[in-house]
Amino acid sequence: MLAVKVIASTLRKGNVVEVDGRLYVVLTAQNIHPGKGTPVTQLDMRRISDGVKVSERYRTTEQVERAFVEDREHTFLYGDGEGYHFMNPENFDQVMVPVDIVGDMKAYLQEGMAVMLSTHNGVPISLELPARVTLEIMETEPVVKGQTASSSYKPAILSNGLRTLVPGHIVPGTRVVIMTEDCSYVERAKD
Repeated sequence: MLAVKVIASTLRKGNVVEVDGRLYVVLTAQNIHPGKGTPVTQLDMRRISDGVKVSERYRTTEQVERAFVEDREHTFLYGDGEGYHFMNPENFDQVMVPVDIVGDMKAYLQEGMAVMLSTHNGVPISLELPARVTLEIMETEPVVKGQTASSSYKPAILSNGLRTLVPGHIVPGTRVVIMTEDCSYVERAKD
């Protein structure tokens, strides 16, 4: 197996690291710089073999084994009882990604969406969504007269069932751009 040593502070969400001969996918990576003492990198990871979540701290300059993973763009086809099915647009091979790898990201998957699929020895291990998706507002509260338009956000329910906060002028039926990382409103869709 091919692995390369990298400095802990360069690790990002979705990277795959090898710790004690086991593969882990990084869920969150945070560099912490305390007032005193050594800066550290806090990694929340999921063990690929059994899905167990672990947290590790490394000095930011410490070397960590990053496993060789193939990242390739795939197109989302559909989800069913087995998992989520993606297609490689180059050779039309289909890959089934288990439910536990897709996790909360399933709410953003749209037919035909291009995603970055990471595989290790041909086995899917992580998925990266586009940073932004366009969704429709299904439900939101009416604007209350007298609210300041500049800073007031109101709750809304998106077409994928998730909740977000949108500016007061947004009404049901409006298509909006949402960040997939935290489900935050970016702007009104330009389509």
